[in-house]
Amino acid sequence: MPKTDPQDVNQQVEAHFTPEMEERGVSRRDFLKFCTAMAASLAMPFSFAPAIAQAVTDPKRPPVIWLHFQDCTACTETLLRSFHPTVEQLVLDTISVDYLETIMAAAGHQAEAAKEASLKENAGNYILVVEGSIPTKDDGIYCKIAGKTALEHLEETVPNAGALIAIGSCASWGGIPSSAPDPTGAKGLSEVYPGETVINLPGCPPNSYNLLQTIVYYLTLNKLPDLTDKSRPKFAYGTLIHENCERRPHFDNGRFAEQFGDSGHMNGWCLYKLGCKGPETYNNCPALGFNDVGANSWPVGTGHPCFGCSEEEIAFTVPMHQQSNVTTPAPPALFPRIVEEQGEGVNAGGAAIVGGIVGAAAGAAAMMAKRLQERDQLEEKMKNAQQQQDKPEE
Repeated sequence: MPKTDPQDVNQQVEAHFTPEMEERGVSRRDFLKFCTAMAASLAMPFSFAPAIAQAVTDPKRPPVIWLHFQDCTACTETLLRSFHPTVEQLVLDTISVDYLETIMAAAGHQAEAAKEASLKENAGNYILVVEGSIPTKDDGIYCKIAGKTALEHLEETVPNAGALIAIGSCASWGGIPSSAPDPTGAKGLSEVYPGETVINLPGCPPNSYNLLQTIVYYLTLNKLPDLTDKSRPKFAYGTLIHENCERRPHFDNGRFAEQFGDSGHMNGWCLYKLGCKGPETYNNCPALGFNDVGANSWPVGTGHPCFGCSEEEIAFTVPMHQQSNVTTPAPPALFPRIVEEQGEGVNAGGAAIVGGIVGAAAGAAAMMAKRLQERDQLEEKMKNAQQQQDKPEE
């Protein structure tokens, strides 16, 4: 295959840069970085950046209908805190948000009229985003907007949508409202419409860039991204958090925080023993972070175990500090040294050394995972024995 000339690609991307963008404070450099970074995050080649530039600057912006049901609005709030692009750039330049209660200037009858007009004008082409779970018990009377239940709103919008996106864990599989005793019969969009292809973007809240990347993919290729068996985009939910966690080297070397505030916790050791659900949670939190504030912008980065919020069988079901099941103990091929931050990289000599010990590391990690349980059992026996000795004689 012929090599891609970076200069040619950059020129093709810049050809789509408009004066209006510059007036809104977007520089050519920012636009170029956005398009190339978007291609990388979607696992596309660098040469795909011009196609992304064309899609996001197309004057025919895709209409978006965003419905709120049983939710706390955190999914929308995280969108409002995105920076690349900012929410005003997203709304004014990339997509046409025709209905979203949180940011609409209109209210009441005017807001509903705007939605009805968009549904008629854009039948078959609009993107329907659902936030919050859908109550199904008692004909859905537990959530009403403009005199209609959530189920009735979906009956009007789902059949003619070009794409269906469930944002957040509540819309994906029921989330908090579906937790026992679930008085409203809360369900996710895909459960209410099992025959439709729904893109699930779970999280509590999910990362706003996963939504943006999904929309850009759809606009660029006019098709949905590759999905996992749970209808989640592979580019965002195809890898366990455990595989890319900055604390993973400590896991592989048996260094664990035993309790909050101890020396291991203060020194950034693995949070497995404190209940981290990273070993069984699929998400890109370590790589993407939240709100563009650096490495400490996700739970593990702040010193708290992963909650598993993007997994139906874990979040709001399994106790927060219960230890997770380690199903893939073998480490990836390359890891930074303990003293380095994730992403520092290694030189050629270092890569060769690491490559030579991969087999041994994988075997050691597997044995370590097995010994974790044995160690805990031994500690429990010793604790019980000590308690027996401390009992006063009768």
